[in-house]
Amino acid sequence: MKKKLLAPVLLSSALLVGSIPVNVLAQPINSSEVSSVQASKEWNEKASVPFFVKERSAEKFSSSSSSNALNYLKKNQDKIGINNPDKNLKVKSVQKDELGMTHVRFTQAINGIPVEGSEVIAHFNKNNEVVSVNGRTNQTLAVEAVDTTASISSEAALQAALSSVNALNELTYDPTSELVVYPFEKKNHTAYKVNVNFMGEEPGNWFVFVDAKSGKVIDKFNGLMHADENKTQTGSGKGVHGEHRKLHITRVKEENSGTRFALADYSHENLEGIFTYDATADWDSSNDALYTGNSASFISDYDRAAVDAHYNSEKVYEYYLNEHGRNSLDGEGMAINSYVHMGVDYNNAFWNGRYMAYGDGDGEFFIPLSAGLDVAAHEMTHGVISHTANLAYRNQSGALNESFADVFGALVDDSDWEMGEDIMAPAAKADGVTRLRSLSDPNSVVVSNPQRAAYGSGVYPAHMDEFYNMPLNVDNGGVHVNSSITNHAAYLIGQELGREKLGKIYYRALSVYLTSNSNFSDARQALVQSASDLYGEGSAEETAVNAGFDAVGIY
Repeated sequence: MKKKLLAPVLLSSALLVGSIPVNVLAQPINSSEVSSVQASKEWNEKASVPFFVKERSAEKFSSSSSSNALNYLKKNQDKIGINNPDKNLKVKSVQKDELGMTHVRFTQAINGIPVEGSEVIAHFNKNNEVVSVNGRTNQTLAVEAVDTTASISSEAALQAALSSVNALNELTYDPTSELVVYPFEKKNHTAYKVNVNFMGEEPGNWFVFVDAKSGKVIDKFNGLMHADENKTQTGSGKGVHGEHRKLHITRVKEENSGTRFALADYSHENLEGIFTYDATADWDSSNDALYTGNSASFISDYDRAAVDAHYNSEKVYEYYLNEHGRNSLDGEGMAINSYVHMGVDYNNAFWNGRYMAYGDGDGEFFIPLSAGLDVAAHEMTHGVISHTANLAYRNQSGALNESFADVFGALVDDSDWEMGEDIMAPAAKADGVTRLRSLSDPNSVVVSNPQRAAYGSGVYPAHMDEFYNMPLNVDNGGVHVNSSITNHAAYLIGQELGREKLGKIYYRALSVYLTSNSNFSDARQALVQSASDLYGEGSAEETAVNAGFDAVGIY
């Protein structure tokens, strides 16, 4: 009897179906750790209220500064929903873009403590006029007093967080802890936001909120989306599918083995480098070394996964640099690190907040996941997202996180509008599973995870009428499944405008307008405004964006 293949847990916050570890296309490693009880908890509806103010004729300021942005917000506080903005907003960043516009991003705060998920962005045109303001505000703070003092230490909060997620003794990098005001269960808590990252059979990039008064964990979610002179030279290699790849490599000297060649690329100006490591089926990246060979030609079967990871990383880097002027994932030239041969028969790939990790697959469902350029682009885009809008990895904001990663995956790998078609193993293809998701025809792909499929029609949705209402303990509230709705909107827009314009509009929305708690409607507004900025109000491009979202039922 023919074996039916079900998709393994889709790449964490990555492609399946990718700072937050995000699994390749797979789903975030959402774990059993988030209980169904927690998933049903009530949220304060006024704790994250969206707004978008567009000015037809705005006051002109002497400069596009944060102080002038505050002056505008103070004069218009009724429109924005924040009283005394000069007291209750903290400047997060000031950025000028290629259109000459300046974007001042604020975090709502109480006594200097940031309010989780509440951001305001004021947008100046090149004439120093505020033309729009958008974001989300916590409107309960105007009537509810919040004591922002902490009764426990950050060290105590860290221990509570580690215990709550069953963290391994060896962490991938030092955990972080920040005091925030966190709206949860119709109350604004003063809490420590702790980020804990570890590898293993169930890797985690957990965000844990620990009540700063009682020390109890009030909420948590897994963001794992699931040389002599260092002179770079040209080498070559053979990829997973047998393609011949031109590689940038570095000659190195090792004490016991003489001269070798490393997958280390220092050829790009103002970039720390592109590096590929061999995980050797282990989970402890601290022991891993750069992938090296005896010659400048990497052609063995074992080399193939590393060759594709190294080659694809450079392709994604070049896309963001050439198309959007972005220098690496953080925009400031951070090193791009990839680990291959992760785990044993590991059916996943993910961005863990610091690097890409690729499993070799089990040979039945997946082949080595680094074979997919769209997989690499998806994972690396999670890194870009974490340094821009930082979309929270749950519910609609998490689905947008996945969707933007898919869209840029399809833009970088522009051969089709499918995701993951190059990483499927022969047995999966024989069983009819030829890709993970489809932007062009979402309904043509079965949701192979039975737990997720039970909340909808059993296929990926293409319209809000088909939206999967999932609890948080299933796919972090549907981040992989529901992403296909906005994916399809992007495809429809791309069909009208072409990939280049689609990419420019989506990148602008991600880097300029979206905030951490943005939902599908917010995304529509951000994309429409981006099209208007780039191509003019009432332009064919703006019309196409509106039509794309109308077609999928996002109004």
